[in-house]
Amino acid sequence: MTTNQVSTPTSGSPLPATPGSTTMTAVPPAGQAAGLDYESFRDIMGSFASGISVVTTMTEDGEPYGLTCSAVCSVSADPPLLLSCVRTPSSTLDAIRARGRFAVNFLDAHAREVSQLFARPGQDKFEKVGWHPGAAAGMPILDRTLAHAECSVHQLIDAGDHVIVLGHLIGGRVDQSRFPLGYWRGNYVQMFRMGPNARW
Repeated sequence: MTTNQVSTPTSGSPLPATPGSTTMTAVPPAGQAAGLDYESFRDIMGSFASGISVVTTMTEDGEPYGLTCSAVCSVSADPPLLLSCVRTPSSTLDAIRARGRFAVNFLDAHAREVSQLFARPGQDKFEKVGWHPGAAAGMPILDRTLAHAECSVHQLIDAGDHVIVLGHLIGGRVDQSRFPLGYWRGNYVQMFRMGPNARW
């Protein structure tokens, strides 16, 4: 990986970590489980490298919504399910609830500005990027993606300050020629394939 320093506070985005090695513990009150402080939580979870996606939806009136999110993963192959974690409150989440459909756009290696754009509030984001309606559900599909999945809402689960959006995949596409945009310890990173004989 190669890294580029960035600060992108987004819902579900990879969480920046403080350089250096640290041991973190929490002393719980009597009868309660231990809970780490917020900064320690960020440092630990930010150590897990991830891709970056933009979760999008469209209202019945044709108004697109979207936000940057890295808390995305597959859940089940049969039926085909994925999840995306969205911080509340969120106008995009409200639109997903109302419409019952959404898309997950997995950003390619040249989409850093797209990631930063959709990490900010505001409703003019789609005027600044190329996109088109998806073939399966008409959800907004961004141009700078290496893959996308269109989903119907399977379930919404409250989880702390986030909502877990479970989606049932109903369509999608992959571009095998592109590489992903990554994020690790507060930095954007470039990801690449390692050959079978690669050595560090």
